[in-house]
Amino acid sequence: MDGQPLENFPPNDVDAIVIRPASEFHVDTIGELWIKLVAYHRGLDDKLPEAAKDGGKLYARRILDRLEDTHAQAFVAEKDGRVIGYVLGVIVDLVPEMFAQETGGFLADIFVEEAERGQSVGRKLVNALTEWFQSRGIAHIELYVASRNESGRVFWQSVGGREIMRRIRIEL
Repeated sequence: MDGQPLENFPPNDVDAIVIRPASEFHVDTIGELWIKLVAYHRGLDDKLPEAAKDGGKLYARRILDRLEDTHAQAFVAEKDGRVIGYVLGVIVDLVPEMFAQETGGFLADIFVEEAERGQSVGRKLVNALTEWFQSRGIAHIELYVASRNESGRVFWQSVGGREIMRRIRIEL
């Protein structure tokens, strides 16, 4: 840094990312990002569901309803004042009652704008959600990742995930 004060250097892109709990002001943008998430998955495998006609608006309404839910949390990632990603998690009983009950976290959705990927935005979102789960006594998180989403599978392994079950589909 040649002896120059730190304030003469702009923060790097990762430092410019702000993670915050989602608010009612974010829900429409989250709905738009959800549409992109669905399109991304459909691009991987056309057997994955497509968004309904008003899917983005319905998803935004679902996020709005979850804002007051003590068993759910959404975070957004912002860069230069615009939302570039989000994550949604819920606290759930993941197993039927005939098994020993173990309340866990379920990461329902995560999406980062394509241009912002590879800059630790997803990792920051997961870290924020992980901290939220831990503050509520949750010891593990489960999630789905599309079989053909190789970059997603690599990402989840990089944050400590491991495959424990495969979901199989048979066309009739």
